[in-house]
Amino acid sequence: MWMCYQLTFADAFKLKNAGLPAKGCKSELVSALKNYLDKQLDGESSHLGDEQLSSISAQSISVTGKTKTLSGEPEIVVKGKKLSIKGNVSEKKPSQAIRKASLVIDGKDTNDGVNVPMSQSEPWTIFAHKKPQKGWIAYNPRIMRPPPLTEDTKCTKLMSWNVNGLRALLKLEGFSVLELAKRENFDVLCLQETKLQEKDVESIKQSLLEGYENSFWTCSVSKLGYSGTAIISRIKPLSVRYGLGISDHDSEGRLVTAEFDTFYLLSAYVPNSGDGLRRLPYRITDWDQSLSNYMKELEKSKPVILTGDLNCAHEEIDIHDPTGNKRSAGFTNEERQSFGTNFISRGFVDTFRKQHPDVVRYTYWVYRHGGGKTNKGWRLDYFLVSESIADKVYDSCILPDVTGSDHCPIGLILTP
Repeated sequence: MWMCYQLTFADAFKLKNAGLPAKGCKSELVSALKNYLDKQLDGESSHLGDEQLSSISAQSISVTGKTKTLSGEPEIVVKGKKLSIKGNVSEKKPSQAIRKASLVIDGKDTNDGVNVPMSQSEPWTIFAHKKPQKGWIAYNPRIMRPPPLTEDTKCTKLMSWNVNGLRALLKLEGFSVLELAKRENFDVLCLQETKLQEKDVESIKQSLLEGYENSFWTCSVSKLGYSGTAIISRIKPLSVRYGLGISDHDSEGRLVTAEFDTFYLLSAYVPNSGDGLRRLPYRITDWDQSLSNYMKELEKSKPVILTGDLNCAHEEIDIHDPTGNKRSAGFTNEERQSFGTNFISRGFVDTFRKQHPDVVRYTYWVYRHGGGKTNKGWRLDYFLVSESIADKVYDSCILPDVTGSDHCPIGLILTP
């Protein structure tokens, strides 16, 4: 049976522009792609850059059971089964480089090409945006994160996750925070929307994560089983604060601050503007400004890191449908302007966007509408850092393969 791989005319043109065939048998295509990559790795120039290759690889490729030509649409025909592609990166700006490449056919590594996963098994590689701009590409952490630091390299690894109910998450079969800790080896884990009551905290602390002896929790007292934030650390902080110190803001358990030797770390769950935008005035005139002022006061003594669900897709690149969501909570002009005025313009750097200026990546999906399967999401979760330490960020990443919530975790690695 012949399997037909169809690309858009634009993508086929890019391949041809680089001297690669747009159709042929499997062995010919693999050989051509391998030769191209060998030249790239040897430093030879080509019209097909890494970002263009990523943009081609990230597209969904349709597969049919027989050869078929669409009018004006070239095709790649491969005799056999599906092809999947994957790879690794080597430089500090990983979205601009590909270091090692290997081709996987039916799960077997052939070391014959470049490798980006098929979107069916890894939907976060789908380029999903209704108003894409030239140069934008989909985020794939497997090929866009820098290489792991050596064991003797000093660094601090932070992770943040809106878990959308911690008790429900811990009940999921096969889920283990410990396995996540082993994989990412984080020093500090920040949680949002734990939905715990104060009476639940002690039992959760005892069973959650071995080796992380320092944990600090705040729960909503105005509405039980709602909101809630935490900081869990294997590094003992110098001090811990809860809330903003303003009674009007501190009854919902939305902020924990831990002071470490070289920075303050804030785990925050910013209020959603709600149905009908009923909390929009409170959000933009009270909460955002109070949080910003609090951060600037802390910054007088040492740099500040704000992480968590900030409930705002700041720019159009941060949401799959900007036009259709102009009056949706989290993407109103008022919220976006407030985010810019109170945080970005006051010297706090969006670390992911600094590292990946043209990468489309989301951290939240509406699963009841199938958003996870189609990658139609929002980037609501951030690491914002004081400008004075922005250049110490080695990696600001998103981990879309970690499931269990409608948000995925995000990570930050700081070097001295």
